[in-house]
Amino acid sequence: MTIASPNARVRVTIWNEFVHERNNPIVEKIYPAGIHTALQTGIAQQLGDTVDLRCATLDEPQHGLTDDILAATDVMLWWGHTAHDRVEEEIVAKVHRRVLDGMGLIVLHSGHASKIFQRLMGTSCMLRWREAAETERLWITSPGHPILAGIEGDYIELPQAEMYGEHFDIPSPEELLLVSWFEGGEVFRSGCTFQRGQGKIFYFRPGHETYPIYYNPQILRVISNAVLWARSDSGNYQFEGRHIEQPLSPIAPRPPSQ
Repeated sequence: MTIASPNARVRVTIWNEFVHERNNPIVEKIYPAGIHTALQTGIAQQLGDTVDLRCATLDEPQHGLTDDILAATDVMLWWGHTAHDRVEEEIVAKVHRRVLDGMGLIVLHSGHASKIFQRLMGTSCMLRWREAAETERLWITSPGHPILAGIEGDYIELPQAEMYGEHFDIPSPEELLLVSWFEGGEVFRSGCTFQRGQGKIFYFRPGHETYPIYYNPQILRVISNAVLWARSDSGNYQFEGRHIEQPLSPIAPRPPSQ
């Protein structure tokens, strides 16, 4: 096992299915090089040379997530929407194992319905939604949390957003950082942290493909903060169960069970 230095560059893989950008003219105009590229550029501007960034997409061999890429990833971002069913179960299992071993995972927007998030949460992860270009305010419920560092004021406001509403079928978050209010009246748990095995997980709601949300500096600041938060300094923790033949201390003889 290799222990990562706290000062080492964070190795980040941005996974995007990269479907809408190639078949929807509205999305193509907003993200001509793909949502993953917008995220890569924005995170690089926020974090500079503290990160190594790579991208992977659905149509690449093994969805761009080979064993070597997974082993060299400290934190993964996941954006998906229309092609969740096309993600191979074998790849989901490998990503799941990496999270348990210590890889951080940031699930964005409609990634709530991805196979990997549902597997990690153990629930449907479904919700209510409406697309009406309405105002969203993401209210800060945990000021001072490192994921919210540098965010000024009590909330982040997005002028146009897709509504997500409760009930959100997830386990109770370990930390609730942001709660959204929408112009139509609904609310939603939009910034939630979890831990599975050694891996830290952050679900962050904003990011519908027909709005330029991933160019918003405050949204990029939250995502970039989450990258630093989700990185584990313990390296890749791998544990396999094993039978213990010899006890550490003597065990007194006992009669056989009846």
